[in-house]
Amino acid sequence: MALTHTSSNPVRAQREPGIHLNAIDWIALALMIVGGINWGLVGVLNLDIVAAIFGDGTTASRVVYALVGLASIYGIVLAAKCGRER
Repeated sequence: MALTHTSSNPVRAQREPGIHLNAIDWIALALMIVGGINWGLVGVLNLDIVAAIFGDGTTASRVVYALVGLASIYGIVLAAKCGRER
């Protein structure tokens, strides 16, 4: 988020118009971050936090993995949205 000063009052900062994220965008971003951290831990430490919390191969862990996957697909749409608004 960039800040610019208005000509009438240089002390008061005004936000530039930009990309506005809705609740679904934020949820998708949070799920992508969780998924990215989980995969990073799997790669570096061979530690799957989702499986440790919900159990290996359980319905709950599969739901979490599916939600992270759907969020990643939605992330493609979000990235395209961000690209169009720039």
